[in-house]
Amino acid sequence: MIMKKRGIPLKIRKLEALVRRLPDSHPASRDIQAELDRSRAGHRGEEALDYHLAFLRDREPMMFHRLRLLGDNGYFFQIDTLLLYPNMAVILETKNIAGTLFFEQAFHQLIRIQEAGEDVFSDPLLQVSRQKRQLQSWLAGQHFTDLPIAPLVVISFPSTKITADPHHKEAFRQVLHAAAIPEKIEALHLLHPAPVWTEQERERAARRLLASHTPHHPDVLEKFQIAPAELFTGVQCPACRCLPMLRARGRWQCPRCRHQSCDAHVQALTDYSLLHERTITNRACREYLQLDSRSTATRLLKQLQLPYTGSLKDRKYLL
Repeated sequence: MIMKKRGIPLKIRKLEALVRRLPDSHPASRDIQAELDRSRAGHRGEEALDYHLAFLRDREPMMFHRLRLLGDNGYFFQIDTLLLYPNMAVILETKNIAGTLFFEQAFHQLIRIQEAGEDVFSDPLLQVSRQKRQLQSWLAGQHFTDLPIAPLVVISFPSTKITADPHHKEAFRQVLHAAAIPEKIEALHLLHPAPVWTEQERERAARRLLASHTPHHPDVLEKFQIAPAELFTGVQCPACRCLPMLRARGRWQCPRCRHQSCDAHVQALTDYSLLHERTITNRACREYLQLDSRSTATRLLKQLQLPYTGSLKDRKYLL
C-alpha cells in the first residue's frame, strides 16, 4: 500500500531547469550537469526497487518514498523508502553504483573499484544507522510505542559485486541486492513475529508521517553561486531548444527551425517557478517571456487558470 509516492525529486527538476537556462560556456555548467547525472542515477536506482517491492503483497506494508522529517536536533532527515508493518519498520537506503563495492569497516568507507581506478564514498551503513536513530527519536517524540526498526542498504545496480571486510558484521547483515528484498523482509518477520502496533496505531502513525513530511526545496542558484541575471529568459523551442521563440498570431514560432507551438510558454513559466519565485506578476511574466503586450501576458496567465491574489493592478499569480 503506497502511502507516499516517489515522484521526480524537486532537485532534479530544478537542475534540469537550470541546465535549460544557463549558457553552455558558463564555468559551472560541467558541475551542474554532473550533479544532475548523479541525481538522475540515484532516482533510477530508487525506481528499480519498485519491481522487487511489488513481491511484498503477502504482507503488504504501508510504503513511504522520499520521506523527509524534522529531527529533534532541528535538522531534517530523509528516508529513501520506509516500510511500515504492525510488527516492525524497515528503512531502505538505495545506492545505484556499478562496479565492485568494498565496505571497509575500520574507517567506515565505501570503496568502488573499477578498471579506471577507485572511488571512495561515505559509508551508507552509517547513514542508514543514523536514520534509524532519528526515526526512533521522532516516533518517541510523537508518543508512539517503540517499534523494531531494521535499517538496510540496497544496491539497485544488478551486476554490482558486493564485498566487505570479513569481520564486518553490519555489512553482511544489512547490505543486499534489490532482488533479495522479499526474502530479507521475510527473514525479518521471523525475527519480529509479534505485532507491536494495532492497525489503528499504524494508521495514526501513517497520517502523522504524511502530515509531517516537509519537501526539500534546494536553492540551486545559491549552491552553484549563479546570479539570476546570468540565466536566459524567453520561451524555449521544444523542437530544437532555441531561445527565444517569438510570439506572432497567437502562437510561438521558433526563428531557427520554424516550429510553432501554442503552449511552449508553460515550460518557461515552470522554469521561472523552479529557479526564481513561485508567484509572478504580469510585468515579471512579460519580462521573462519577452513579451511587449500586457494584454497578451494577462491572457496567457488567465488561460492557465492559476490562483492569484491582489487586484488587477498588483495581481500575483501562483505558479
